[in-house]
Amino acid sequence: MGRHSLPDDGATAGTGEGRASARRRTIALATALVLAVAGGTAVAVQSGLLSFNRCAASAVRLNLVASPDVAPAVKAVADRARDEKITSDGSCMDVRVTARTSYEVAASFGSRAKPDFSVWIPDASMWVDRTKDTGESATVVTAGHVATSPITLATVPAAAASLGWPQKTYSWAELTTAAAARSDKMRLGSADPARSASALLTLSCIGKSAASRGADGGTRAAAVAKLLSQRVSASDGQVVDTLARDNSAAETGDPRRNQAVVLSEQAAFAYNATRGPGRRLRLFYPKDGSPQLDYPYTMVREAGMSTNESRAAMRFLTLLGDPESVGVLAAQGFRAPGGPANGQVVSAAGGSAPQPYASSTAEPPTAPELQETLGMWTITVQSARLMTVVDASGSMADLVPGSGGKSRMDVTKSSLLQALSQFTPQDEIGLWDFATHLDGSRDYRRLVPTARLGDPVAGGRTQRDRLTDAFAALQPVRGGATGLFDTTLAAYQEATASYASGKFNAVVLLTDGANEDPGSISRADLIARLQKLADPAKPVPLIAIAVGPDADMDEVRQIAKATGGAGYQVNDPADIQAVILEAIVALGQAQHHG
Repeated sequence: MGRHSLPDDGATAGTGEGRASARRRTIALATALVLAVAGGTAVAVQSGLLSFNRCAASAVRLNLVASPDVAPAVKAVADRARDEKITSDGSCMDVRVTARTSYEVAASFGSRAKPDFSVWIPDASMWVDRTKDTGESATVVTAGHVATSPITLATVPAAAASLGWPQKTYSWAELTTAAAARSDKMRLGSADPARSASALLTLSCIGKSAASRGADGGTRAAAVAKLLSQRVSASDGQVVDTLARDNSAAETGDPRRNQAVVLSEQAAFAYNATRGPGRRLRLFYPKDGSPQLDYPYTMVREAGMSTNESRAAMRFLTLLGDPESVGVLAAQGFRAPGGPANGQVVSAAGGSAPQPYASSTAEPPTAPELQETLGMWTITVQSARLMTVVDASGSMADLVPGSGGKSRMDVTKSSLLQALSQFTPQDEIGLWDFATHLDGSRDYRRLVPTARLGDPVAGGRTQRDRLTDAFAALQPVRGGATGLFDTTLAAYQEATASYASGKFNAVVLLTDGANEDPGSISRADLIARLQKLADPAKPVPLIAIAVGPDADMDEVRQIAKATGGAGYQVNDPADIQAVILEAIVALGQAQHHG
């Protein structure tokens, strides 16, 4: 192929002047090309088109999911890392941020699907704890915290004035009691505690606060839960939409509008940023401490992270904690982890002295305490119909080590009575006991028929009163053996035949031994008949609890599984209450998702 010539090459070639002229033209063209490329690059950089190109080949990509409230701030830091070509071990970081609710992400760990993200920032550590308890598809490790935000009671101005804001301070128990007393004028709402850390942590604090005042914490929390359940929103993001938008009669009189809601300081900050001075929320910070959203930075170890990705993830965590990033978070209403209250953030969110916004935070509830609170909430929202079947065989008289001389039956009764206090007047509960040949040839007795706890009975008493007396009167039958199989079948037949639509129906069976009735049906026959009785359209799971070291856990699990239920084992009968609540939560959620 011939050389491409300039038009005047032939006339000048071979002469010195021609060669000089050619060189000048070549230099001029090259200079023009460089200037054009440079100019184009400048335009591209200004428009962001090439801001990452030089890093693209070697960039370490991280997929990060974050709670929707903190996701915009995290994304801003990720954009800064990309724009400024901030590196990890010499490689740029390409952090892709996606907003997902913490509840949805936590639930996804229960599936066998591999996570499509390497880092997770939920709004609270309780979600991470939940994945550790139930997740089988990933290992999660908290490496640090991104921000914090205390949980408060946010009120519209008129409601705040009626409660004495900002001068008057309250404990959680006092605050919710005061709000409930004005329920006709101060409708109180929150997100669903089953899906909201703010709501669940608050309910737990209310119970503790009431207990510290000598009141029954569980009963007080249940009363508030009942109040909230009538005005619950599906998610944190929807709560603020329920607030009265102004002080007009149309808004304050609208039964769909709330005057007070459980809300984080950051959520109130974001709400107030779009409202005029007379329409901004006022925040009450309870004097016994506010629970915290703590935004844990969580590494998902089994997402397939390479060493470079893991190091980049830690480098990004460091970046989130530098002064510029802390400023970005503060500009969106977040406090720094472990830092003092930011006066500007508090004021913009609706806080004011002498509200104790800078006081110590509430002691974080333990995982079992949160589970118990969630169980109470589940029972409150969806009334339960439970048939309780208690082993009264002779072995229930055995002493429980470390209980101060109490028998297995004594401790079981105490735990059942404690569980009973968590149920509302709309819940239906009945009681059987069993051993062998308690009622003629039958191994079981119907002690209290299943009925609403609030229903009146003879003598001006209620079903709750009657059950309380019946639980307290339970006694082991001297010489009685464990007639487990016939009793289980009879109880399940009655529970399925009396199924109550719209309620959580279940049989709660407690036993401390294996079946000891030689004249009963076999285990195989029992399981087959239970499977035939079980109707997915009308679920009645069997919650079977093996109490003590002599109970046959394998037998209990097989029997419960046949009904779509679950088997549990407790060595200490005092744990029965917590297990019942845990089972109701787990099985109730399974029915909901099913």
